[in-house]
Amino acid sequence: MDRLAHVITWLVALLAGAVFGVAGTIGHAYTWGVLPVGMALAAIACAGLLAALRLLTDDRWSALAAGLGMLAALTIYSGRGPGGSVVVPMPAPGDFPYGYVWTFLLAGIVLVAVAWPDMAKLRALSERTRAA
Repeated sequence: MDRLAHVITWLVALLAGAVFGVAGTIGHAYTWGVLPVGMALAAIACAGLLAALRLLTDDRWSALAAGLGMLAALTIYSGRGPGGSVVVPMPAPGDFPYGYVWTFLLAGIVLVAVAWPDMAKLRALSERTRAA
């Protein structure tokens, strides 16, 4: 791939990550009884996007761009808006801190997806060492 194609891929990944980050940040606090359904669906969706980018592009930089888009959307939507509204409120004393868990869960998902080793290269290296 030439350089322009890489840059376009990274920009599209950044935008897709931002969309998933906004959706996850808005929906993470939805619960069904005591089950955190919103957080589970948001985590699965974000992890799926990052895994798909790693598998389809064979490039960890596109997954990093999407992860940075997710984390940027989380950061922007976690603050106080211009009208004073807050999407991710502070938990009341005694309530479960869904916002804190979502913040660290999303950061962990991005970290694992970007840092996961490329197994194809490891297998190729193993094959070469066995042959030698």
